[in-house]
Amino acid sequence: MTNAQIVLVIVVVALVAVGAFVLLRVQKSRRLRARFGPEYQRAVRESGSPVRAEERLSKREQRVERFKIHELAATDRARFMDSWRLIQAKFVDDPKTAVVEADRLIGEVMTARGYPVVDFEQQAADLSVNHPFVVEHYRAGHEITQRHSQGRASTEDLRQAMIHYRSLFDDLAGTTGTQARAAVASR
Repeated sequence: MTNAQIVLVIVVVALVAVGAFVLLRVQKSRRLRARFGPEYQRAVRESGSPVRAEERLSKREQRVERFKIHELAATDRARFMDSWRLIQAKFVDDPKTAVVEADRLIGEVMTARGYPVVDFEQQAADLSVNHPFVVEHYRAGHEITQRHSQGRASTEDLRQAMIHYRSLFDDLAGTTGTQARAAVASR
């Protein structure tokens, strides 16, 4: 083999390696975009770079993979659904207490599903792995609850918080479609 042929082989191997690397990055980006949905764009905005965002999202996935996340048992789902109905009914007479109780109930459902309940930001990050399309509801509801604790939330704000919490609750508790009907039927 001549020196020119050796150089050509090295160049071809290098190009194939670069091409494979680029292809793997593109595939990883597509997978993360599909899995995290709107959370992907949020991570890019927060980190300032798709590469840093993807690194953060990958770390979230690895963290959550270590948890023992599971669906709720039918009895737990039914109990949480009953609690949610009581909280919603309480909203009419006491919206401030209802929102605080809704926030607490979300934490209880997360714990029952196997999510560690630590600080809010970590909880939201953990939820984003398996619930990327509703985690923003959690953030919005929590933000309103925080404003409420400072005396800066109107009744309409509290109503919006309940709507946000309801979206997250339905997703976490599996209270939509056949799961909800099965929970009601099992009583």
